[in-house]
Amino acid sequence: MPEKIRKNGWIVFVASRYIRRKGGRSSASSALPILGIAVGVLALTVIIAVMNGFQLGFIETILEVSSYHIRIDRFPSDRTDVLGRIAGLDGVESAVPFREVKGILRRSVEGRTGRPELAVLRALPPDVLEKDSGFRSKVGVEQGEFDIYGQNTIILGAEAAVRTGARMGDSVEFISIADILPAVSGVPDGGSGQEGWGEDGEDGERISFTVSGIFRTGFYEYDTNWVFVNLDAAAKYSDGALFTVGIKLENRWRLNEALAEVNRVMTEAGLASGPRVSTWRDYNKAFFGALRTEKLMMFVLVGLIFIVVALNIFQGQRRIALEKKDEIGLLRSVGASELDIRCVFAFNGVIIGLTGALAGMIPALLISTHIKQFFTLVEAAVNFALNALSLIGGGGGGDFSVFSPAVFYIKEIPSRVIPREVVLIFLFGFLSAVSAAWLASKRVSLIKPAEALRYE
Repeated sequence: MPEKIRKNGWIVFVASRYIRRKGGRSSASSALPILGIAVGVLALTVIIAVMNGFQLGFIETILEVSSYHIRIDRFPSDRTDVLGRIAGLDGVESAVPFREVKGILRRSVEGRTGRPELAVLRALPPDVLEKDSGFRSKVGVEQGEFDIYGQNTIILGAEAAVRTGARMGDSVEFISIADILPAVSGVPDGGSGQEGWGEDGEDGERISFTVSGIFRTGFYEYDTNWVFVNLDAAAKYSDGALFTVGIKLENRWRLNEALAEVNRVMTEAGLASGPRVSTWRDYNKAFFGALRTEKLMMFVLVGLIFIVVALNIFQGQRRIALEKKDEIGLLRSVGASELDIRCVFAFNGVIIGLTGALAGMIPALLISTHIKQFFTLVEAAVNFALNALSLIGGGGGGDFSVFSPAVFYIKEIPSRVIPREVVLIFLFGFLSAVSAAWLASKRVSLIKPAEALRYE
């Protein structure tokens, strides 16, 4: 009899029978955990996808526009041969020289100047869009074109253009902080030693640029404070013999190998002592750490759903063991071992976990990959309800928006699905049900066949 029982797969049959049974506590004990796991998987997957969209969008914009993956400061501008060797290394996508100057930007029209705004002037090669595809993907030109071939052309951020009131073709002035505060910067009045710094000799050199384009990155700081000019134009504000090299890698996680190769090339070229090499992990370390902590805490908070569901499954399976005491005693009397009975409850957990995880994951992936359409549908439904209530109550209609551009600095809600995180969430929901069911099945070891069948 025992062999026959095992060959017929009775464990799966009994477990599925408990799941399918209509009415009673057994049915409720199965339906509620399935619903709970589905809701938990759905919520966690969608929330993490949206969070990834925001976080990775910010991180990638910082790396592609500002900090690069590897930076070499105080690099001699006459060593273009070394720069070419670095750009040709395996795993290096691009190596772009640039200069960066902080100062004040203001609009200049017919001899009158507008309100000054703090700005960061980033000087780049004219063909930067061709050399750096990552930079090109993040800097979207809204007006004009990204033309810095002329030394007197400038590209403004969209918010910087609004603050200064500058438009396409207008003239703007940039004044370096080093020229405004020579005592603080340690540079004698006149900055580079040239004559004619400013009309009154007080505010530094007033170099005029013509606005040839307006860009938007989606990162408020860059759109508000950053401007781009020709690489040679910034030599007037700093040491023309030096610039910074920004290196982009094909895989930013293979940082140590690339860093070793860059250091090797610079050592062979005799540049080991002068320039300073740093990586993207050194820049915005606090910001990246905060984003990582935020994501971890979100995992923990939403993961509490699974803990609650696991406790529900645990108590439900223990209750089933008590309800099915007579059936368990009968199975034990015909040869089923304690392990076999525990496997019945464990497989019950497998069915609950698998059904709940799939029921939550499928709609979660659909929502995450069509997040814009989902929120548009949600907004339409809410606004319809508000308009219906306004007609009944005589009030104003609704204008509900989940992420309004007037409040949030975004055009649309980003979403990024990472496969390994999807698998992790699925396994988390599935294994929580299986583990709870297996732990609850320990109660069957307390059931003795003779006692269970004594009054039958």
